[in-house]
This record gives sequence, C-alpha cells and structure tokens, in this order.
Amino acid sequence: MSVIVTDAGFGPDDWTLPISALEDARAGYGIDLASSFDPAELAGRLPEIALIRVDFPSSADGRGFSIARQLRLMGYTGRLRARGHVLADQYAMARRCGFDEVEIDDALAARQPEDQWMFRADWRAHDYQARLRG
Repeated sequence: MSVIVTDAGFGPDDWTLPISALEDARAGYGIDLASSFDPAELAGRLPEIALIRVDFPSSADGRGFSIARQLRLMGYTGRLRARGHVLADQYAMARRCGFDEVEIDDALAARQPEDQWMFRADWRAHDYQARLRG
C-alpha cells in the first residue's frame, strides 16, 4: 500500500486511472518517469498527460526535483507526483519544485509519521528567498 502526502496530510490514493510507462501512455492517463528521464522528450505532449509520477530511487537522488521544475517551466499544469524515497525533510523542496503530492510506502509513513510531514506543509512561508524579499 501507499500513502499520498499533501499539504492536508496523509491520505489514500484517489487516482483511479492507469499509470503506465511512457511508451504505453494514452491521453488522460498517468505516466511513470525514471529519475534519469529528460523532460524535454515530452515537449508537445504535456497537455494530454493527466498525471506524471517521478521516481525517487533514493533520498539522496535529487534529479526528480529538477525534472519537476523543468516540467513546470515547460508549462505542465497537470498533477505531478513524487514517488519513492522522499523524506519529510524534503517535502517543502518537493512542493517548491512543482510537485503537488508525494507517494510513500507504509513503512516510510510509519517511520516518519504525518506530524513530521505537516511540520513542513507551510512550505511557502519558510524559505530563504521569501525572507530575503521581506
């Protein structure tokens, strides 16, 4: 099972359509992207993709944050989900990069309970750039 983390806390996965590999994608469905994927390959296809789920194979692998940021800069407005080894401490960064939600497994949710994620849910208020801007 998996847990979906949003600014509202832990919740079930409400995505009901298939999530497939890019080569099996259909309009309106979700796709899985590896952390090594080049988002430029999706140029021109973004409007037809309803959900993009980016894999985080390790909490030390930050390539997924770059993928999210690039997708948003390319104009992607659909649902963007980080999946895998994202830690509660990384939640604010995930949101700032453009992710809407994080998918974690039950084991990680048990090790890092909801209150640890909620502590970082006010991700807009506590960043360095906002403090500099006043």
